[in-house]
Amino acid sequence: MTDGSMPDIGSLELLVAVVRTGSISGAARETGVTQQSASARLRAVERQLGLALFHRAPSGTRPTLEGEVVASWADDVLAAVGRFRAATRTLRGESTARLTIAASQTVSARLLPLWLVALRRRQVEAGRTPTAVQLLSGNSTDAEALVRDGHADLAFIESSEVPADLGTSTVDHDELVLVVAPERAWGQDGPVTFAEAADEALVAREQGSGTRRAWEDEVRRRLGRDAAEPAVVLPTSAAVRSAVAGGLGAAVMSRREAADDIRLGRLRAVRTTGEPVMRPITALWRGGARDLSAAGRELIEVAVATAREQAVPFVSPSARSGTGPAPSAGGRSAR
Repeated sequence: MTDGSMPDIGSLELLVAVVRTGSISGAARETGVTQQSASARLRAVERQLGLALFHRAPSGTRPTLEGEVVASWADDVLAAVGRFRAATRTLRGESTARLTIAASQTVSARLLPLWLVALRRRQVEAGRTPTAVQLLSGNSTDAEALVRDGHADLAFIESSEVPADLGTSTVDHDELVLVVAPERAWGQDGPVTFAEAADEALVAREQGSGTRRAWEDEVRRRLGRDAAEPAVVLPTSAAVRSAVAGGLGAAVMSRREAADDIRLGRLRAVRTTGEPVMRPITALWRGGARDLSAAGRELIEVAVATAREQAVPFVSPSARSGTGPAPSAGGRSAR
């Protein structure tokens, strides 16, 4: 005799899981309930439908003929529920989320791939359709211009200064390191002074590069003067690494960018006196915190979480000078 009600979605998921796994305990683990609760819910389903759905034995649980039929119908219902959930996500804009990202070369090569893998994993585990991402790569000035002009939803730059007319959020920090060819003797007997490094005509990136700007800004901050003009200007970090490894000169690079070459002996890091040269990795978008898209906000959250997992101690220049943490430009930070 039935009680006139219908099984809920959770009970149908449990029923299908028992048929698939062949045991109530296995289905209970799969659906996240206790075995006692699973047994009680299955008996409630049988009372609701007025049908014996399973043969229960010490060796396991197998469906009756009626149980197999009901399980197949339950599969149809659950598939419809999945379509319903996907459709409502579409209406909310979640399943069609698209994000165009502009990023500097260091971020594009060394950080963004990690963030996108983590973002996709988070969304899949939550049962959501992963965000579709398009990447536009250039230097930090290019990335800033792309987001300001509306060609990108979000930008990530590595400059020491951030624009005041865009929303900003600092997601990580990056250390700059002085590198030379392994055979060059400079710095092998001990650290070189920061002033010596500033006087060196470097192999450098073009104007607009976040690495170049961060180095030149740090020289002005510490020494009150400009760094030496570059000996050679090249358009990519890869070209800079190759030129330095070939003996063309020294360079200041992201430690992340140079790490593999240092480890393999193609480059040698030169220690300098004073504190490490650090620069922020900053997310930019048009408008304020409320204007940041859900997909953009989630990517920023993932980037910050990734940085925390890989964290090394960092003291910002403003904290060292006693002024406290640097505020985001224009008070538009995403918190």
